Amino acid sequence: MSRPKKHSLTLRGHRTSVSLEDEFWAAFREIAADEGRALNELATEIDAERGTDTGLASAIRLYVLRRLRAR
Repeated sequence: MSRPKKHSLTLRGHRTSVSLEDEFWAAFREIAADEGRALNELATEIDAERGTDTGLASAIRLYVLRRLRAR
């Protein structure tokens, strides 16, 4: 297990930092590549769909988990 690492993303023209473990970053990148989408594009979609009670990092983790379970 790795510690969360910050990476910058651009969502709707604004830069933001998200902290995720290496394993989640790798899976998130893999999912985006499988869909033929840019990582920022997928992150923007996840951001738009998350509720105000959920942070972006948590929303990305849950998205990755759901996608891996669906395989």
